[in-house]
Amino acid sequence: MAGLEPLYASARAAISRPQDALLCGVHWELVRHGYGCLGAGEQPGPDERKSELLPDGWQANKELYTLRYKSMDDSRELLLKAIMVEDSMILNVMDRSTQKVADVTLTVADYINPEHLDDFHKVYKNIEELKTRIASGIIAPFGAPTEKAKKEPQAEKKDPTFPRDYDPLRVPPRQPAGAREPSWPSPMGPFAVGGEDLDPFGPNPDHLPPPGYEDMFM
Repeated sequence: MAGLEPLYASARAAISRPQDALLCGVHWELVRHGYGCLGAGEQPGPDERKSELLPDGWQANKELYTLRYKSMDDSRELLLKAIMVEDSMILNVMDRSTQKVADVTLTVADYINPEHLDDFHKVYKNIEELKTRIASGIIAPFGAPTEKAKKEPQAEKKDPTFPRDYDPLRVPPRQPAGAREPSWPSPMGPFAVGGEDLDPFGPNPDHLPPPGYEDMFM
C-alpha cells in the first residue's frame, strides 16, 4: 500500500504485537479511502483534527483498539473498534450519524509475519487480499465520501457558424432572410431592352434635358 511504509515507520516504536501491525494496515486503508483519524477512544478530545497518522495511545489496549475517523469532506464520522478474539481481530465500525454498522473478521496470521515486526518489507503478507477485505467489508457499506464541490454543468456547445436549426441537406434560400431586394427596372416586355435610349424623356442619371428640348418651346 502506497504510504503505508512511512506510516509504519512513524508508529514502529508502539508496535509490539502482530495485531498492532494489522491495525496499522487497517488504519491506512481508511486513510487511503478518504478518512482522517480524529483520535483514540470514543469521546472527542480538545483541538482534534483529521490526520493520516495514528494518534497517541492508539495501542494502549492490545485487546480492544478504539479509533474515530472523519471523512475529508466531513460527510461521515466513523467509530472503529478492533476486538481481539483469540487469533482473530474483529473490526466493528459504526457511522455515528446513521448508527449503521459494518464488521469484518480478520485472522491476524493471514496478513502479518510476527517474526518480522521490525522489517516493514517482510511484516505484511497477502496485502492485496487485506485491501479487498477492508474495501468491501468497511468502505463499501457506508459508501465513498461525497465530494463537497460539485462541478458546474457544462455550457451547451454552440457553433457560431451555423444556426441551431441548420440542416446541411436543406437547399438554402436564394436571399438571406431580411435582405433588401435589389433595384431592378420594371419589365416592359421583350422589347424593353434599350428602351431608355429610345425614350428622349426617359430618366437619365444626370437629370439633364434631352438635346433640342429647349427648341421645342421656342
